[in-house]
Formats: sequence, structure tokens, C-alpha cells
Amino acid sequence: MKHVIALDVGGTGMKAALVGADGALLHEARRATGRERGPDAVVESILTFAADLRAYGEEHLGESAVAAGVAVPGIVDAENGVAVYASNLGWRDVPMRELLGERLGGVPVALGHDVRTGGLAEGRIGAGKGADRFLFVPLGTGIAGAIGIAGSIESGAHGYAGEIGHIVVRPDGPDCGCGQRGCLETLASASAVTRAWAAASGDPTADAADCAKAVESDDPAALEVWRNAVDALAAGLVTALTLLDPSMLIIGGGLAEAGETLFTPLRAAVEERVTFQKLPHIVPAALGDTAGCLGAGLLAWDLLSTEVSA
Repeated sequence: MKHVIALDVGGTGMKAALVGADGALLHEARRATGRERGPDAVVESILTFAADLRAYGEEHLGESAVAAGVAVPGIVDAENGVAVYASNLGWRDVPMRELLGERLGGVPVALGHDVRTGGLAEGRIGAGKGADRFLFVPLGTGIAGAIGIAGSIESGAHGYAGEIGHIVVRPDGPDCGCGQRGCLETLASASAVTRAWAAASGDPTADAADCAKAVESDDPAALEVWRNAVDALAAGLVTALTLLDPSMLIIGGGLAEAGETLFTPLRAAVEERVTFQKLPHIVPAALGDTAGCLGAGLLAWDLLSTEVSA
């Protein structure tokens, strides 16, 4: 059966699948990234995982994969197939497309940025299906964004488009790893809420999910932490929708798992801030942590379509 390899590389784990031409998941697998072993070992883990997936397809599906798509974090040069920089994996200028192509017997390989790849999947087959313009914002360890336009994801002139997490929403706020102060991700990411709630609750093991539960119980300290995060998030989103005018805002990541505990106050806070702007639909992501893997599969099939049309 004709299929492609789809691989989503995260800081702690890798999700993979063999994906049919109709988008069906023919096989799924997960492995640890093993970043504690160093950047070279991580690259080797990716190559080995891809080779094992190829072998599985040959044995169980009767043929080898016709292409591969891989989504990686950090700065990505998708056009040249290079993983430029990823702080959480410790690598620089890894020629991922070339290395994977060699390990996989010369099949075409597409490389994508993890959030933009996840946004591609959400736009085509997830919450944004049918939306001509959308912004996908996962709220996880950090905050990033994917700008969806007519079925594709805008990467920008230099591959940096969508970095909504580094919009400054509180100029006197916490220091950010990017060198600025008060960036959105320092205030409204899942890790930011975790830090704030651990401090407010006095429990160093408490996390964002615990804060959400406390909010549902009307805990005053939790309500204050949550309100501050939602307020910062709304400020960042209104800046984004002022620039991009999307018809839909798709919110994903760990913080979105709080459901209406997040979405009800967030919709109200965004609506309160808009003046002339058109209010977009604000909806939860539909694909969960499989979005990056599904998007990698779409990248691979798109690459094949491009080669055929060329």
C-alpha cells in the first residue's frame, strides 16, 4: 500500500506514523528523543526511527515509503532542508533532509517547523478545516503561532513568521530568553502559569493543570493567576488579529486542555479589547498532540504532488 513516513520530533518524545494517500494512519509509533545523550545522538535516533518505519512498511504494507515528512522544533530552513537551531535539542545547522534522504534510500524528504506543521494539519483536517484565514496558537512550554492562508502556512521571508510568543505585552514584565522583557510566552504559556501557580500556592510541584482545577473551585489565588494569564494572552491575540485579520483563532497546547475554564474568559477578554477589528471565532484545536505528525504526513504528500506537477 502506498504510504509516506511522518515524524514529529519534540524535546522529550518523537511521534511517528505511516500515512496513506487518503490520510489514514496505517501505523503509529512513539519513542523518546533522548536529548540527554547529546545532539548527535538525537539526530541518530531520528534517522534510526525513520529507517525502522521504512522497514515496517516494507514488511507489513508490501512496499517502502515513497516520501517522508519531518517536523522539528526551533529555527528551520525548510527550503534547504536544514534544522538551523534548536536550543532544547542542542543542535545547529543539521542537514536533516540530506541525512534522512540518505538513510531512507533516496526518497524525497520534506522538513518543517513543528508549530507550522501542526498548524497545517489543524487547518486542513482539524479545527480550521474550511477556514481561509486562521491563526493556530499552541500554549505549551512556550507560545508560537502558525498563520494559515488558503490551505498553506505562511513562513515569512526568513522563516520566522508567527512568533506570537515574542510579542511584548507587558514591557515591565519578566525577562524572556529572547532578550526582551514581558513577552507573551513569559506570562501566558503553560509553563508561565505553572511558575505563577507554584509560587502563589506555595507548592513547588503544582502545575498549570492544578491551577485550572483550583480556578474551577473558585480559589481566589488561582483566579488571580488565571486572570493575569488570560489578560496577557488576550492582549497578544488582539495584536495578532489586528495585523492578520483571521476568521478563526485556533488555540491548542497543554493550557487549552482546561477547556471552557480557559475559553470562556478568553473569548470575553478578546471581545472586550477589540474596537474596529472583526472578532474571529476562537476555538480549541482538534488534533491534540498528533497535529505535528499528521502535518508531517501532509508535507510529504505535498512534496510528491509538487514533484509530479513539475
